[in-house]
Amino acid sequence: MTRPIYIVASLWIENESLAAFEAYERKATRIMMRYGGSIERVVRLSTNGEQPDQPFEVHLIRFPSHEMFAAYRSDSELKALSSERNAVIPKTTVVVGHENPRYAT
Repeated sequence: MTRPIYIVASLWIENESLAAFEAYERKATRIMMRYGGSIERVVRLSTNGEQPDQPFEVHLIRFPSHEMFAAYRSDSELKALSSERNAVIPKTTVVVGHENPRYAT
């Protein structure tokens, strides 16, 4: 059985490009859904991107498998959006892992 993967993606955006960022995210999310991907949580940092060392948003993303994530990343429609993405998202960090049991308190 294939275990789902979770991705923590931290996204930095260009100043004054919130509308363009959100438009790109809607397009990318529609493509992601074709591969079973979903954005489980979106956390917008309280600094709103005003501190260059902190991202604007952090996403917790779920895919059914590494293979489905790779297929999403290789999607031709997603690749066609790369110039739009690069115009609004200058930096991204991605960490991939699996869900584990929660620690009891």
